[in-house]
Amino acid sequence: MKEDLLKYWLALKFLPEVGNVIFKNLIGAFGSPRSVFQASITALTGVHRVTERIALHIKEFNDWPTIDRELELAERYNISIITSSDRLYPKNLLNIYDYPPLLYVKGHLSEDDINIAVVGSRMASTYGKFITERLCRELAMKGITIVSGMARGIDSAAHRGALTGKGRTIAVLGSGIDVIYPPENRNLYEKIAASGAVITEFPFSTEPSGPNFPARNRIISGISLGVVVAEANEKSGSLITARSALDQGRDVFAIPGSIDSPGSTGTHKLIREGAKLCENIYDILEEILPQIDIAPSQNKDTAIDSGIDRDPLNSSESSVLDKIGKKPIHIDTLIPMTGLNAGNLLNILLTLELKGYIEQLPGKTFTIKE
Repeated sequence: MKEDLLKYWLALKFLPEVGNVIFKNLIGAFGSPRSVFQASITALTGVHRVTERIALHIKEFNDWPTIDRELELAERYNISIITSSDRLYPKNLLNIYDYPPLLYVKGHLSEDDINIAVVGSRMASTYGKFITERLCRELAMKGITIVSGMARGIDSAAHRGALTGKGRTIAVLGSGIDVIYPPENRNLYEKIAASGAVITEFPFSTEPSGPNFPARNRIISGISLGVVVAEANEKSGSLITARSALDQGRDVFAIPGSIDSPGSTGTHKLIREGAKLCENIYDILEEILPQIDIAPSQNKDTAIDSGIDRDPLNSSESSVLDKIGKKPIHIDTLIPMTGLNAGNLLNILLTLELKGYIEQLPGKTFTIKE
């Protein structure tokens, strides 16, 4: 988006009484922030929830030096500011009631991301961190992008697991994009940005504070197909993320723990209340697979006649399956052979694995399943 248009998005967002819902209402009424600033007070007050006071603030806005500073900082720190009309804005996030109109992004977002959020206690046990890293490593190796909040404990373990699995991971901050919290995660912050993205809805220099974290949590769940709670007591902030996920119609998973561990009380409560028990990655994948946008079956007769009752394949899946034999083949070899990008190919490979046609071996190699 051109800078001269982006400044109107920022200006409207910086008005203190224009929250995300009013922002959405104004865009729905006028089409763009620039048109909002050009509208009359009468037209503005005709928009749902826009009072005369808010309309006057819009018409009287003149703090353009603050907006110019925000744009200068974005350029200095190599930060992208994307709007809800941008093609890279997470599509799932648009489905929540109060989605943020702007996201600050360090790194890059991808239209091909299949996001699963993994959250939990800041005071994580050794067991909790170990299980989280293993789960996220295995999910990353399946092409799943891991989303978390870069907090101490489970969040950091989730990001590390994704990085170990050579996958993508997204950190959602409760502060400005230039305020790294906790500060000891600076190195992790840089690694996440290099392999995925660090994002926030908060302006530069925003310090982390209590109200910011529930707001952050709704983004963590909002951009994801499901939320996994790895370890949490009954007062853990990760349960807020789980509640946000339920409100947004997302799947919630909980990893069980020892009945003697305080860190298991929250996850066990979630399971009692209907969260899906998660013992391995397939408990997650089997739930989210139907939500992934895969082309509908075009040829019902392409299933392999192996005596095993398998789901039929569409033409794209059959084409990829034709390239895989008994000898293990690496994904880097399959990409040029199929002509698909890595994200789409990983989606199809995941489908083939769940349907029982192939199996994945260590190192992202694949072979026909006997």
